[in-house]
Amino acid sequence: MVQVIPLDNYHVQVFFDDGKIIEYDANNDLQFDALKPLRDIQFFKESCTILNNTLAWDMQGDRDVTQCIDIDPFTLYELASINHLIA
Repeated sequence: MVQVIPLDNYHVQVFFDDGKIIEYDANNDLQFDALKPLRDIQFFKESCTILNNTLAWDMQGDRDVTQCIDIDPFTLYELASINHLIA
């Protein structure tokens, strides 16, 4: 994974090092209490990063990999590619 770009609709575009691009929809995840801080779109976007070699949210702002919310990279990679949508 080389880059993540959080969007205003609680989606994140994820760019893999082999060129694959996917769009992760985090809306369903936000129903869980542990992710309540991410319901603030500004915090969602500002804390979105790559930690543990995957899409993550740095909940404390100190890049502590034990204090982040991350998504399994294999789950992300299995999502359909959106490369054809990127100009």
